Amino acid sequence: MYKSQSVALVLAVILWGGCASERDPEIVQMASEIDLARVTRTVHVLVGFGTRNTLSDTNHPTRGIGAARRWLKSEFDKIAVESAGRLRVELDEFTAEADNRRITRPTQIVNVVATLPGTRAIARDRVYVLSAHYDSMCSDPTDPNCDAPGADDDASGVAVVLELARVMSRYEFDATIVFMAVAGEEQGLVGSRHWAKQAKQRKMDIAGMITNDIVGASVGPTGAGHRHRLRVFSEGVPINETPEQARIRQATGNENESASRNLARYIQETAAEYLPGMNVVHIFRRDRFLRGGDHSAFLEQGYPAVRFTEYEENYDHQHQTPRVEAGREYGDLPKFCDFGYIADVARVNLVALANLARAPAVPRDVRIITARLSHDTTLRWTAGREADMFGYEVVWRETTSPVWQERRFVGNVTEVTLPMSKDNNCFGVCAIDGLAHRSPAASPVPALD
Repeated sequence: MYKSQSVALVLAVILWGGCASERDPEIVQMASEIDLARVTRTVHVLVGFGTRNTLSDTNHPTRGIGAARRWLKSEFDKIAVESAGRLRVELDEFTAEADNRRITRPTQIVNVVATLPGTRAIARDRVYVLSAHYDSMCSDPTDPNCDAPGADDDASGVAVVLELARVMSRYEFDATIVFMAVAGEEQGLVGSRHWAKQAKQRKMDIAGMITNDIVGASVGPTGAGHRHRLRVFSEGVPINETPEQARIRQATGNENESASRNLARYIQETAAEYLPGMNVVHIFRRDRFLRGGDHSAFLEQGYPAVRFTEYEENYDHQHQTPRVEAGREYGDLPKFCDFGYIADVARVNLVALANLARAPAVPRDVRIITARLSHDTTLRWTAGREADMFGYEVVWRETTSPVWQERRFVGNVTEVTLPMSKDNNCFGVCAIDGLAHRSPAASPVPALD
């Protein structure tokens, strides 16, 4: 597998160029295996269930959310067989009580979860989650019977998750990957909140979560095309920030240094390296204005999480009962999707997720030493425990830049001093393995020497 690549070549790239710039050829191969026909089929099959409203029929063989989840479970099961049993598939079931808003009666919620265990000691306990929601809604979120095709919102995201499970389960990764289709998103993130809370109670080390929600259309309401644009949303101030963390953030001006924001920067960089035709646009918000998605459920538990969404949404084709009024067509129908775009979104997800799962963990306990006033910057961190750890890289940018501008390989050390001002720059530390897979950056907090 991938560990048999030429270590000497990749290390030479790091030492000569100052950073890891060699693409993993197996990840390139994986991206080429995304199947447009399968992506298209998944969207059409899910739309074919008529409605996937969380409150809809669970027993009908061909209509409603029950039929949809049985089909999804069977698709994941087929992938598990093709993976020689490495992919483990299970249902996460619970009952959501009536809340008098969008859940009008006790309702069974079922998340379909497929886990690909990591292959390396230590790293296999680190988990990355890829998610989409398979429920849908029409104009009335509590109407279980009206047609709610949900092609873009969110059969498109489910198609991404299912296709990545198929491709990636044939390969090995250091860390564990969870592929998840959740229910109850339109009723208030019910399915994802349940799973994320359970993960926190089990003390799961979720190092990153990506949700794909509304990733199917490349044309906006004005007819403008955005075939090569994809938004990634990330929060700045953590939703679960403690008073002490708030005090440090306010004292240092580190509003843009959250783990989620660094995860989004990583995704943006990785897509640019592997898929230069796709422009991942980083939006400095937790989600769309006053709106939310399943990644918020993970943010609430303190996990880094981001959301992918198409560049410009068309609200005529979201949360609308299919109809024509005054010559204007409403409804979230497959004909408004761009399936080639969905396939490219899948490739963006794949190159990011595969690199994350093959890289070392984000460095821990990263500190800026502040015992004295100076125009240089000393960074210190705890050594990683991975057996294939090669060393560390320091990244930095001006405080007004949204992206890392410079990076320097500093060796397999746990402290470095750079001749640059901590007043004028933001810093981060990445871990790198012997095959040039790098982690997202860890942003430092102040510490006394």
